[in-house]
Amino acid sequence: MRGLISLVVLIGLMGLPAGQALAQVGIPLLSVEQDPGGGQTYSVTLQILILMTLMSLLPAALIMLTSFTRIIIVLGILRQGIGTTQTPSNQILIGLALFLTLFIMAPVFQAVNEEAIQPFMAEEIDQEELVQRAWIPLRDFMLEQTRETDISMFARIAGHDSFETPQDVPFSILVPSFITSELKTAFQIGFLILIPFLIIDLVVASVLMSMGMMMLSPLIISLPFKIMLFVLVDGWAMIMSTLATSFIV
Repeated sequence: MRGLISLVVLIGLMGLPAGQALAQVGIPLLSVEQDPGGGQTYSVTLQILILMTLMSLLPAALIMLTSFTRIIIVLGILRQGIGTTQTPSNQILIGLALFLTLFIMAPVFQAVNEEAIQPFMAEEIDQEELVQRAWIPLRDFMLEQTRETDISMFARIAGHDSFETPQDVPFSILVPSFITSELKTAFQIGFLILIPFLIIDLVVASVLMSMGMMMLSPLIISLPFKIMLFVLVDGWAMIMSTLATSFIV
């Protein structure tokens, strides 16, 4: 009943002109005031709008600015190598990649909290300095995982000269360079993971061919052997350890 009433109210507000609806609820659409020091102060409504817009970009930031990309690609290649196309499911892989990302990025998030968020909550710094301080730990993490060749490539494409220090690399060049490096590293790890599974497939296919069982798919026979091998070597612990230690420089 409450959901139906809320839906009716929402439809009614949508039917009103934007200015009339906002006027009835008493919310100013936009208010910018000049500070005595020459700055600008935005209304709470505009701040909420900007905040909601930034919240919609959080998934992209999580994927492209953290260790999530490398982890999810390696886990996907691992599942493909074993031959279980739907096990573990996508939800399990994404959840595992998410929490492993939180584990790996914990020192970075802690530094952001101590150096940027806590001073901002204590009203010691403003929003602009909050963003600058929060970017430093994340930038250092990305620089450690980014190859210099990738940075040089994107700098050359953008027409930038060489940078004196790694900290001089702008955001617009560091992010695509970091993503490119992460993709390369993920496929390198995935290649090493696929080798033992490929050997098992070749051995099973050769045995079946020598026995004249060419109509039988080698994948059906090799799947139990690959799962058994993966379990015997404690594969999940090995993969998690490899992924976590791959970010240690």
